[in-house]
Amino acid sequence: MWFKNLKIYRLAPKTRLTAATVESALESLAFRSGGSQDSQVSGWVSPRDDGALVYEMNGQMLLRLRTEKKLLPTTVINQASRARASEIEEQQGYKPGRKQMKEIKEQMTMELLPRAFVIAHDTWLWIDTVNGWVAIDAASTARSDEVLGLLAKTLTPFPIVPLHVEMSPAAAMTIWLSEDEPPAGFTIDQDTELRSTGESRATVRYVRQSVEIDEVRRHVQAGKQCTRLALTWNDRVSFVLTDALDVKRVAPLDVLKDNQDAQAANEAEQFDADTALMTGELARLLADLVEALGGEHAAA
Repeated sequence: MWFKNLKIYRLAPKTRLTAATVESALESLAFRSGGSQDSQVSGWVSPRDDGALVYEMNGQMLLRLRTEKKLLPTTVINQASRARASEIEEQQGYKPGRKQMKEIKEQMTMELLPRAFVIAHDTWLWIDTVNGWVAIDAASTARSDEVLGLLAKTLTPFPIVPLHVEMSPAAAMTIWLSEDEPPAGFTIDQDTELRSTGESRATVRYVRQSVEIDEVRRHVQAGKQCTRLALTWNDRVSFVLTDALDVKRVAPLDVLKDNQDAQAANEAEQFDADTALMTGELARLLADLVEALGGEHAAA
């Protein structure tokens, strides 16, 4: 198991978390399937499906948030509401007004919810109590905010703070690309995005294609900055860095996959081995990435 995306945060200074305290806190918001009238429910589930809400090994914790949502398209509600409105018009002799139509839609929504399709998705959270990293496997801010919001309801004081670096990722990536000089331990891969800082927001993307340094420099001189850059760290992990300091498309390379396969025994031991490998590699990657961005600084 590897996180595919990383929304990166830090443990607050002087935070002391144990698996037992976190487990106790999460129990109040453990996942329970929604009732017939619930359009969406969220809660914590066991990372290993063994009943425990926290997986912990050598100071590395994994949490898993499950969100269950009912799919009820607006078009379905509108269609059912129009049919009901026609019936009411026949009964009362005139078309329902705006207020009555609103009430009809609300009523139809309540009637249709029990029959709606249900989808569920899980979002993983990694807490590194040794090195102070916190990462959420989420591609969107909305998904990570959902995790942080529910966590804030259970852990007091809230132990997670934003990560601040000295150099903006966009400025750093633009320099690495235009000077063809990535930071130590990193190599530049083929996917790149350059975006204008002006009102036009003009964007140039290179997908699976190397860029010419002279061409990049012309784009930079025209007012563009690098907003996405594919990188490989120490020939071990590939990823895409964004100007928001998000790490996307995380993928272990062959050298790690070979080690991973060699450790397979039973399912429980495989989970332990996967987690140890992933957290160890990602902790070192994040440390090197932050150093490449000038190190951390305290929020103003």
